[in-house]
Amino acid sequence: MVYTRPAKTELLSIPDTVLDEFRSASEPHALVLARTARERLGADWGLAETGAAGPTGNRYGDAAGHVCIAIAGPATEIVRTIETGDSDRAANMQKFTAAALALAQEIIEDA
Repeated sequence: MVYTRPAKTELLSIPDTVLDEFRSASEPHALVLARTARERLGADWGLAETGAAGPTGNRYGDAAGHVCIAIAGPATEIVRTIETGDSDRAANMQKFTAAALALAQEIIEDA
């Protein structure tokens, strides 16, 4: 996972102009991350998440428990926003992971 802007520009080579288009805890941003990971790594699928695990919300006004998950594949892309309503960071990280894996399973089985 890459969380910081420098990591996104250095590790994934995402230009600042692209990162400036969407706030980071949003569906369009998650999709950019998933697409770029797929392309940059030469993978069939790219999976990304971005949000606020907790215990507080983020600087964009999203509450703790807000996450956007995206998966990008050869012919399909899906993005989902989940709100757990929970401020427990560890619990949210587990819920985010479970949701990302469930989305990956769903989309790959349908492909």
